[in-house]
Amino acid sequence: MDEALLLAAEAASQGEVPVGALVVYDGQIVGRGYDTRESTCDPVAHAEVLAIREAAARLGKWRLSGCTLYVTLEPCVMCMGAVLHARMDCVVYGAASPKWGAVESVLELAEFPDLNHRVQVRSGVRHDECSALLSTFFEALRNRRGVREAEGA
Repeated sequence: MDEALLLAAEAASQGEVPVGALVVYDGQIVGRGYDTRESTCDPVAHAEVLAIREAAARLGKWRLSGCTLYVTLEPCVMCMGAVLHARMDCVVYGAASPKWGAVESVLELAEFPDLNHRVQVRSGVRHDECSALLSTFFEALRNRRGVREAEGA
């Protein structure tokens, strides 16, 4: 999770939502990503998707069985769908996402009975640090917007 937090901090430094993700296979990091939706104007440029794409390319296969996704924020429906389609073994995440979370908060896709794949989940890893990074980012964003509005922008 240390590496995922560093990736999230890099995203924040570039004005992106601070979410970092990595894929680990056989004890090695094979995929990394952080949100780049703002800079790429790409609605699917979530940290998880980018890390999964890199892992698949590096491993030369789309089935990522044996892989674990580490991410600072609970994956959304799209990202959890990518995890399931990639047949990943496990998702480890830090902060819950009460508005978008598709692992445990809003939906429980990992436990959906009609799917042909199951994913193990470990939640709350480094929760305080992951949550603080997000809270600080959004507080600063609100403050910047307030300053612009006060200036008449």
